[in-house]
Amino acid sequence: MRLNSLCAAGALAAIVGVAVICAAQARPLTPAEQRYARWQAIVPQCADSGVIGTIQSRFHDREASYWNSGLDINGLDNIRETGFRSTGVDYIPRRYCSAKAVMTDQKVREIYYTVGEDLGMTGTDIFGSVAQSVTLGLLTSRTWVSTATNWGVDWCIVGLDRNYAYGLNCKAARP
Repeated sequence: MRLNSLCAAGALAAIVGVAVICAAQARPLTPAEQRYARWQAIVPQCADSGVIGTIQSRFHDREASYWNSGLDINGLDNIRETGFRSTGVDYIPRRYCSAKAVMTDQKVREIYYTVGEDLGMTGTDIFGSVAQSVTLGLLTSRTWVSTATNWGVDWCIVGLDRNYAYGLNCKAARP
């Protein structure tokens, strides 16, 4: 009987010890709006013409200058939001989207894209290097506040991610 109670006490001590260690390692979840780079959590909708235009323009530039494929995106259909801030409130606000890309080769391909707030040079504002530096943590300012006018788009088209930068079927571009 005494051995059972000693085992139970040892097991309880181990559980409490693991709980204390886990609690010490957990980081606080501070919403991005309250951190040193203060985001507003305002990003364009998935079907915003600026977002779609940016994707089409950058896809054209990449295909023409790098892959020389002659492919373009004629338009996006069945646009839908698949997540908003799906990675958590303590990260840069992002809207996750998916759509069907109608291509110039008459094929329809699945496209996954993310619209993120204040992504600087990766976004629509080519003069956003200061915002990019703040976003990447190279500069920190407790008074810097986002104007939510600078956003970026990251996208992947299934079947056209030739080097699998986003993994099989663009898995890394999804929430």
